[in-house]
Amino acid sequence: MRYRNILLFCSAAFLVPSAALLPASAFGKTKRKGRLLYFTLSAGYKHASVAPSRAIVTEIGEKSGAFDTTVTKDVSVFTKQNLKKYNAVMFFTTGELPMTSAEKRAFIDFIRSGHGFIGVHSATDTFYLWKDYLEMIGGYFNGHPWHQKVTVDVVDPSNPIVSFLGKSFQIDDEIYQIADFQYKTTHVLLRLDPQSVDLQKPGVHFRFYGWPLAWTRRYGRGRVFYTALGHRIAVWNDPRYQRLLLNGIRWAMGLNQ
Repeated sequence: MRYRNILLFCSAAFLVPSAALLPASAFGKTKRKGRLLYFTLSAGYKHASVAPSRAIVTEIGEKSGAFDTTVTKDVSVFTKQNLKKYNAVMFFTTGELPMTSAEKRAFIDFIRSGHGFIGVHSATDTFYLWKDYLEMIGGYFNGHPWHQKVTVDVVDPSNPIVSFLGKSFQIDDEIYQIADFQYKTTHVLLRLDPQSVDLQKPGVHFRFYGWPLAWTRRYGRGRVFYTALGHRIAVWNDPRYQRLLLNGIRWAMGLNQ
């Protein structure tokens, strides 16, 4: 499919009812199939979008044929033996999760040893007291002064995770600011266009790297994909967001090789 046709298709798909997912044919099939552990425990703020996200992520995997999903809020799944079942772990979490030192070590070693991690929205609002987690995910949530329609710039339009989005797009969501950003070792994919928001609002933090909204990282031999988007249920129902997640999950699992 030519690039122009892809954009036309995505525009048309955005007109489907809000609860609908893209048809299976839109996702494209994957020759190799992965297994995803989707962890959705909230130890802090509880997002309304977490509950519908579980079904959406599961269905994205089923329709694309890219991965099977296990959804859980149980920290006891983080053992070396159990994690052998999966290719990647995905977090939609908040706060200081009640994981033991052994569970934390099993999780971080799993990623570092060559597996994938996918973080969405408040995954950066998680584990502020654990340095290894910061080094893996690449930054921490530091306020959200804007909850509105914004323009998002595609920083690297050649990257296959975001190439279908063109040079920029608009979306209505809660926009995160990121502190402690590991910019030297992070490849930014999406960034807020600051001209689309009021920079004089209280709580706005100016940093030389701006407001990154999606990125990739390498952690040891593992692959990390994160997007700050995903606060609103409507965003999860947006076919563009679903395709962004699918592409990020595939990349983190190494399925696009």
